[in-house]
Order: sequence, then C-alpha cells, then structure tokens
Amino acid sequence: MPAPGSLPQPRAMMKTLSSGNCTLSVPAKNSYRMVVLGASRVGKSSIVSRFLNGRFEDQYTPTIEDFHRKVYNIRGDMYQLDILDTSGNHPFPAMRRLSILTGDVFILVFSLDNRESFDEVKRLQKQILEVKSCLKNKTKEVAELPMVICGNKNDHGELCRQVPTTEAELLVSGDGNCAYFEVSAKKNTNVDEMFYVLFSMAKLPHEMSPALHRKISVQYGDAFHPRPFCMRRVKDMDAYGMVSPFARRPSVNSDLKYIKAKVLREGQARERDKCTIQ
Repeated sequence: MPAPGSLPQPRAMMKTLSSGNCTLSVPAKNSYRMVVLGASRVGKSSIVSRFLNGRFEDQYTPTIEDFHRKVYNIRGDMYQLDILDTSGNHPFPAMRRLSILTGDVFILVFSLDNRESFDEVKRLQKQILEVKSCLKNKTKEVAELPMVICGNKNDHGELCRQVPTTEAELLVSGDGNCAYFEVSAKKNTNVDEMFYVLFSMAKLPHEMSPALHRKISVQYGDAFHPRPFCMRRVKDMDAYGMVSPFARRPSVNSDLKYIKAKVLREGQARERDKCTIQ
C-alpha cells in the first residue's frame, strides 16, 4: 500500500467492467499515471511493450500518442496504472505540458548511440522539474517526483556508444527520487529491474513490476473477484495484472479540469473515463 503522504492521488473511483459483467472498483488513492517521454526512435514504445506483454517489435512505427491501462489485484487490493507513451516529435507543446502536469511517475528514454536524444532528455528533465515545481507551489503539495532516466540500446556495444555512463549518472546525482538505468528493450536487459526501482521510489507495491505478478487475460478476470479469506492463496503468489485491451485516454477536458481543481482546490476528485473490457 502506498505510504501516507506519498504521491497523493485526488481521483474519483475508477470502475472497469469485465467480460463476466463484474465491476472492478479501484480506489482513488491507488490510481496512477506513468508518462514515457523521449526523442523519436529511442525505444519508448518498445520498453512499454516489454512492460505490458513481454514482447519486442522489430518494425518501427512512429508514435503519435499511445494510451494503455493495466489493472492489478495485489493481495486483494486493486490498483490502476495508466501509461502515456508520448510522441518523440511533440508537435503540440501544450499537450506535452499537460501530460507532465497529470503524470505521477516518469520514464525519460534516450538512445545510448544517439547524443542528441540524450540532450533531449536533459531538456525534458528540466521541463518536468519546472512544471511540477510550479504546480506544487500553487497546490502546496508535498508529493515526491519519481523518475527514471533510461539509456536504451545498450546491446549495440561500446563502439556505438555516444553517451558515457558517468555523464548520464550526473543527471540523477543527489536525487533520491531519480535513478539511471542502461537497458536493452530488444534483449530485455535491466527492464524489469528498472520498473522495480521506479515503483519502489513511488512507494507502490513491488508486485506491479513485470516479473513479480501473474499476467492474465480478460477471459480469466475471475482472479480479480473478491475471495473469502480462507480461500486465498499464499500472499506472495496472490498478485495478478491484466491489460485493459480497449482503454481510452481520458479526455483533454477532464485532465484540464483535474489540474484546475488542484490549483483552485475546488475538490479532491479526478474524473476518469470509464473503460469497458469486452
């Protein structure tokens, strides 16, 4: 369970309908948004794909903006993680700023064989800190800002490297809520470890990491149904994750209302679009 005072989430309860017509209710405090940012062709979508389904796609498809949702049942407690996979071209700066404002945890991705993509991550990190600092000053929040800086494509070898490890590590030096990892989405190297550390910094259950829960499909959504205490399995194995196949990104209008409510302190609820699993 998230520790008191960590990453407060003023959001309304999210209800998801399964194929078995069972309504899954996720408490507001257990609903989070992860935002993935970086330049084009650095492997953002590949890392997200590894996280969601353990696969890697060789064919490159430019991302405009992809939205994913994963729902967890961890020892009987429901969690929701929304994932915003952003465009590397960021043709709409206002949309990127909104993504930052509504994000709870961040992954900034660059390619170890591309110096310009590293420079972009430095700009993104600065922007996130500035935007979140401004919001924090207006809302008087004390929430931390968990962030991972990810150097992807470490399978390309040292001859292709354009960003030294020591230089990249300087971006997270002295910040207990920011970590650096060198990964390979293609080889699946250090990807699970990166998510484990990110969720630990966010004070989220370790079982949200890809390797620490049982992945189930919509057809087996019964694992999310409440069970009598006597019928529950051993706690260490009682963790399930299910990707919502038809999740839709909450509207821009709802995100704007959420930010406005936080700034004006008009309420403590964030409305999210309902997601129906069929």
